[in-house]
Amino acid sequence: MTNLTQRNFFGAVVRVATLALFLVTFGASATLAQTKGYVTNFLDDTVSAIDTATNTVIATVPVGVRPAGVAVTPNAAFAYVTNQDNDSVSVIDTATNTVITTVPVGDFPSGIAITPNGAFAYVENNFSHTVSVIATATNTVVATVPVGATPTGIAITPNGALAYVMHIAFNTVTIIDTATNTVVATIPLPSPVATAFTPNGAFAYVATLFNTVTVIDTTTNTATATVTVGFFPTGIDITPNGAFAYVTNTLSNTVSVIDAATNTVVATVPVGVFPEGIAITPNGAFAYVANSGANNVSVIDTTTNTVIATIPVGNVPQSIAFPRTQDPIASLIAEVQALIADGSLTQNQGAGLLDKLNQVAAKLAADQTGAACNQLAAFNNQVQGFINNGSLTQAEGQSLIDAVNALRTNLGC
Repeated sequence: MTNLTQRNFFGAVVRVATLALFLVTFGASATLAQTKGYVTNFLDDTVSAIDTATNTVIATVPVGVRPAGVAVTPNAAFAYVTNQDNDSVSVIDTATNTVITTVPVGDFPSGIAITPNGAFAYVENNFSHTVSVIATATNTVVATVPVGATPTGIAITPNGALAYVMHIAFNTVTIIDTATNTVVATIPLPSPVATAFTPNGAFAYVATLFNTVTVIDTTTNTATATVTVGFFPTGIDITPNGAFAYVTNTLSNTVSVIDAATNTVVATVPVGVFPEGIAITPNGAFAYVANSGANNVSVIDTTTNTVIATIPVGNVPQSIAFPRTQDPIASLIAEVQALIADGSLTQNQGAGLLDKLNQVAAKLAADQTGAACNQLAAFNNQVQGFINNGSLTQAEGQSLIDAVNALRTNLGC
């Protein structure tokens, strides 16, 4: 998952030696037959493709100038890379590891995140003070969202409904409604750098420059805990089961492991020099850490919290990403729960939808695809009723219907 996280310190304001620091949002929740990680090499203008089965670089892909953030589509078919000095995004076909197109965006793009359904890539433009929304079907910018001064990273909630934008120098997190591509809230928070969400979307874990991780309740947008980590935390990701958050401490050369049940640090793992980007594999077994000062990637076994491999990559690796694959039923459940939490649906209305989704999961587990298809059709009918009576907006309801229709297509309903 990834989710989380894309990450960047706007180079004109903050530099550590020759390094620019970038926010990476990663996501991962399902095992893929073959998993490849993609690492941006900031000073080589390349991206390294890592095969996690062998922990070797299987391709080095030339991209634009000063590649910073990277995100991989949920189906693992494409990697999207921000090129800071070209004001563009390179799109890599992961089957051939070649760039198939380049998308112009705003000034000094850094962080990038892809919606869980793979339909859109959100790019924060550091010096344009905007977020560009790329439709992945056409690789064109379909919206530009003003977000305030100097955005420095972006992450998307597991249900795809909201994008959280970091403003490290202005002590805020801006929240974009992805249905309307408008800013709907702003959270005051000192120097936010990187964000990752728990799989159910209930909490956002935000690394800040004050050597802490702040835990935000996404329903109320208020802080519920603050966890002290190492010096200069810049990257964060959460395991697919939501049990642990892994945080890179750039100036401590370590990774802090936070137990999400207690919000305490339960391990500190030495890694390479200046660790920045971090991504958990889709099966949750390993954390991959881009060490920008060592030109390599550390591989942490999440069972033992020890480094079991070190992979040489390019010059100043910044960000790393795996596919953010989502269980579609879990994503739908999270989306319904969010609608209940924000008051769009009553508890009773939401309970009816959740019951249908739970029945779908049970029917699929029993290999009763036809019965699951019937429940999905009933779900859509109920959602349409909520649109008709005004309980849900057209955008809210259509998001659910579109997700169910995609699932129905995959099931052959």
